[in-house]
Amino acid sequence: MAKIKFHLDESCNPAIARAMKERGIEVTTSAEGGLLRASDEAQLKFALSENRVLVTHDSDFLRLDAAGVPHAGIAYCHQELLSIGEIIRDLVLIWEILEPKDIHGRVEFLRRG
Repeated sequence: MAKIKFHLDESCNPAIARAMKERGIEVTTSAEGGLLRASDEAQLKFALSENRVLVTHDSDFLRLDAAGVPHAGIAYCHQELLSIGEIIRDLVLIWEILEPKDIHGRVEFLRRG
């Protein structure tokens, strides 16, 4: 089974990337990719080029998805909705049960419960 790779934009706490890497999950960040202060479109283009699910708290990515901008998948949650631990738990669950083809072009909303 192919495993999902993630890209965390700069809205995400770096602790999320560290915790996921400790679990053996492939993750890049905007800082690592030279994408700090890059446009949302550039972030999506980078993630798509590497077949990575973009993880964000920025609702502008939801508008880009609705406008039909291609992407490899978006994992979104409002910044104040979940703790870092809950976000990590949800991303690990996505990584464990989905394949890249399952999320390609879709938005997964991370939420409590």
